[in-house]
Amino acid sequence: MNFDYLSAFVVGLLGAGHCLGMCGGITGMLTNAIGENARVQRLKLVFSYHIGRLFSYTLIGAIVGFSSSLAVKGTGFNGLYLHILSAIFLILLGFYIAQWWQVIGKVELIGKKLWQYISPLAKHFIPVNSPTQALGLGALWGWLPCGLVYSMLTWALASGSATKGALTLLFFGLGTLPALLSMSYGVHYVQSLMRNQILRKCTGLLMIVYGIYTLLIASNKLIN
Repeated sequence: MNFDYLSAFVVGLLGAGHCLGMCGGITGMLTNAIGENARVQRLKLVFSYHIGRLFSYTLIGAIVGFSSSLAVKGTGFNGLYLHILSAIFLILLGFYIAQWWQVIGKVELIGKKLWQYISPLAKHFIPVNSPTQALGLGALWGWLPCGLVYSMLTWALASGSATKGALTLLFFGLGTLPALLSMSYGVHYVQSLMRNQILRKCTGLLMIVYGIYTLLIASNKLIN
């Protein structure tokens, strides 16, 4: 497995505390929208939500990766600058998750205007009675403004490829599954663990260290 994809998965996994805070209420709302379905049907619908969400992440990653590839090829722009940008965002994300500095939360404001147009579409899928409806609602969920997702999109931007950008966001999305599935099924131990302040700060510190490491590598390549 490409190390960048593994890193994206780990970022999704480590960012679980943020996911619960950002998407926990939405997860609960979506689960309640299912109603009193049989256990097997409920399982299908919950997983359909997440498949739809992962599809949107993958699509957005592909679009961003493809756009950066066109920019690099068309203008001769040095892609290492994009790697530096992604490293900076990862460092800021670490501060954000550790709750030391919330500046990256302001990035979410960028997507809120777009979300105002997307969110009303949810009414066409509620109440959720079929996997198709759940897929549609999950796909809308994937466009929710999120600093964690936007940070990963800088990785897709740095990849310079539609395929690599798509896979980066896909692996990130897979990393978020354990936390969000625990919310759907009320696994309170996992939720309390993910929200633990010590864990959040250790997670943030790890991201900062990895971001600095990535920044140094990209900077050295640029200089040399």
